[in-house]
Amino acid sequence: MNLKTACSQILLQIGQVLDQLTDRELTTPVGAFGGATIGQHYRHALEFFQCLMQGVPSGLVSYDHRSHSRDLEQSKLLLTDMIGQIGLFVEHANLNQPLTLAVSYDPQTDQEITVDTNLAREIVYNIEHVVHHMALVKIGIAEVCPHVTLPEGFGIAVSTLKYHRHNPAG
Repeated sequence: MNLKTACSQILLQIGQVLDQLTDRELTTPVGAFGGATIGQHYRHALEFFQCLMQGVPSGLVSYDHRSHSRDLEQSKLLLTDMIGQIGLFVEHANLNQPLTLAVSYDPQTDQEITVDTNLAREIVYNIEHVVHHMALVKIGIAEVCPHVTLPEGFGIAVSTLKYHRHNPAG
């Protein structure tokens, strides 16, 4: 499977789950999250993709400069639209495009370091990041809206799925 297809399948899975949620379920505090919401996890994961999309034209990507949009985390419609935008972006992406990633690890300053990367590597990172948040969303769904049917393998890394397939007792 190629990278664009892998990303498309992840977006499809999160869309399938989102379709089953209400705006109220998106905004219900989850005890296991310390009061955070399913919508906040969706927003957080998708805003990383949004940062990537915004950075491609200039060649500079920073995940630190997310908008933290309350509107996005509270609206199934806006989240669904964002998933569609990401899908189109990835579908038409030049995976070999060189990029520079800017990151800041000092909480006392805005000083950034930069790392050379490319669009394919950043899409890989975003897929892994989304899968991590899918695993958390699965916990929130069990608590807030257990009626939701999760796609097979939702929130489980492909490497883990393969491991369990080859090691059923493990």
